[in-house]
Amino acid sequence: MKIEIAAFNYESAIIADQNGADRIEYCANWKDGGTTPDVEEVKTLLEKINTPLTIMIRPRGGDFQYSEQEFNDMKESIENFKDLPVLGFVFGILTSDQEIDSERNQELIKTAGDKICVMHRAFDKTPNMNLALESVIECGFHTILTSGHAKNVEEGLENLKKLQDLSQNRIQIMPGGGLRSSNLNRIKSAVNCEFFHSSGIVDESGIANADEIKRLKAH
Repeated sequence: MKIEIAAFNYESAIIADQNGADRIEYCANWKDGGTTPDVEEVKTLLEKINTPLTIMIRPRGGDFQYSEQEFNDMKESIENFKDLPVLGFVFGILTSDQEIDSERNQELIKTAGDKICVMHRAFDKTPNMNLALESVIECGFHTILTSGHAKNVEEGLENLKKLQDLSQNRIQIMPGGGLRSSNLNRIKSAVNCEFFHSSGIVDESGIANADEIKRLKAH
């Protein structure tokens, strides 16, 4: 079992790196649920850490239906990051009907080249979990970050089991959303996933907590 830490700022990424995170999802704007970080900041961070890094590609908070300009901004962001030694990108685009926007997602995956691409929790907003799973797999994503089509991983536990079964190893399922050291054992015992995702944040600071990351890793 491995732990991915969502780091919403430079300090959190350093804390995650120093306390055993297996991977870091790097983004900005914690209150918005994560947006695309600054390229120069990522360059500086990469000189300081050894933990593999994925980059959030999301032009704003809110919904996951994007204008043509926002979509072009997402492509440009991937182009700006992809020559850096990052592992991959985290994004998700939905149609006006909240379905997976296969055409646009595939275009971003193509832009990413050989980097891995993770479908983030936009997946949990889709109306039909099973159909969305198949669409995400067909797009070519490497991983789905999901709370099991629910508000958090505890409420979505049964769906996480279903997703793991339905995926048949065609895509990685990564539980995330309300995941803490206090409930990790319950989630882990129910779903056999390689990665589990948490911010490691325990207060309103928006900064990852070193002890919480250690507790997550101890499981």
